[in-house]
Amino acid sequence: MPRDFFSATAEQVVAVVDAASVFGEADPAFAAEFTDLSKDQAEAALQLAADLGLLQEKKGKYSPASPLCRPLLSPREGARAVAMRVVLESYEPFRLFRERLLLTPVAATAAQQTKAALQLQADRERVKDTLISLGTYSQALVSEGAGRYRPAEGAQDNALDALARACGDLVPAEVRVREQLGPPACAQVSHDEVVRPLTEALLQAAAGDARGAVVRAGNAVESYLTQVGAETVTSFAGATGVNAKLDRLEQARHLPKKLGYAGRYLGHIRNAADHGIDPEINAAWSIRRGTGLEYVFVACSFISALVARRRGEPPEI
Repeated sequence: MPRDFFSATAEQVVAVVDAASVFGEADPAFAAEFTDLSKDQAEAALQLAADLGLLQEKKGKYSPASPLCRPLLSPREGARAVAMRVVLESYEPFRLFRERLLLTPVAATAAQQTKAALQLQADRERVKDTLISLGTYSQALVSEGAGRYRPAEGAQDNALDALARACGDLVPAEVRVREQLGPPACAQVSHDEVVRPLTEALLQAAAGDARGAVVRAGNAVESYLTQVGAETVTSFAGATGVNAKLDRLEQARHLPKKLGYAGRYLGHIRNAADHGIDPEINAAWSIRRGTGLEYVFVACSFISALVARRRGEPPEI
């Protein structure tokens, strides 16, 4: 759907997220009064916050929809910048705008190309101003003067530390999972069924619960395979577990064998963690702490590689 609400600034987005967080929801009238914005400005900021995935709209009212709302309202400037930067990693207009800036540092040109590619209804200057505001607020863009910008190089100093102090362990863990998955995969997979379980698995692994980490991350892998099965119209009737689903996808030629072998590592480790006594050895497998941690990262890499394959990108593993 073409986006036509580009006029809000990053500061206005943060302000309306704050308004929606106070009582759990906000309509444009309340957001305008709370933030001292005009109703049109508040409504545009609410719509942009929803497009960013920070808020969700239902019957004209907006409520928090992301755990990143919490650090976005932190009194620490560094935490707010990092939270916005994480949001922007999966925001298509900003990703494209940043990519165009690598080819032409002139922001107006990059904005025009972004507007054309995504069929944005707002005029070029509004698109440019909004994306620059988001980028500079998050410190993802650096001004070079005379209307020229470039993407920031590398991560911010102590970024995860600032984020952790602002919101506890959940958000920095999700940051790491999203980095491992990569923006294309984050845009394709379910947050609730894939990203969140992987995040929780990483926390479990860090806390020493290797078995719990393997089971939870394995569930995330199986959830994504179920999604692939639905998209490719592959029958999973009677195919219980990761390995059985991998077999069906290979048989239907939707999964290269080498990628399937990587997936079976995940399936077999998950079975060892979740199935109790192994009849072959007449004992249950213990899961090493290192295995639990490595499992989460391999799961992320496997999902990322399968997403890339389905997007028609060169084979990687």
